Amino acid sequence: MQRIETGRRVFGVVGYKNNGKTTLVVRLVEHLSARGYRVSTIKHAHHAVDIDQPGKDSFRHREAGAVEVVLATARRWALVHELKDEPEPNLEALLAKMAPVDLVLVEGFKRFSQPKIEVHRRERGTPLLARSDPTVLAVASDEPLPDLEVPVFDLDDVEGIAAFVLTHAVPG
Repeated sequence: MQRIETGRRVFGVVGYKNNGKTTLVVRLVEHLSARGYRVSTIKHAHHAVDIDQPGKDSFRHREAGAVEVVLATARRWALVHELKDEPEPNLEALLAKMAPVDLVLVEGFKRFSQPKIEVHRRERGTPLLARSDPTVLAVASDEPLPDLEVPVFDLDDVEGIAAFVLTHAVPG
């Protein structure tokens, strides 16, 4: 796997669907932001998502053929890039478009080489990625996993997980 280089620190949160990745990312962002860190996130979705609403002017711009549409308000702005026939951008390309921050948390993108923590819930019964992926440096779980060779954090140990993330995040 190729190391991603973008000049900021990156750490991934991975796991199978409905194991709690988004919940952990939100809790980490809240925790780190409250302590003065500037944190951004990238969320990978496997399904079609449209942040633009049909009938709205920006949607109409895109539907007319615009490659990119910036929607700007007094409180936020969003850039929508229409891929058309282009391949899905890789994580490196997305990171390169982001403003500098202290940390970028990446939810999903299991196959990329940034260090990761896996979110695992016993009730889901999914296999552990940490058993075969050397970039999974720890697991956050609701059950003890004594046979793993990586640290296992309780899902509610946000402070401990945040400290681990900050220690192991790499320039991305």
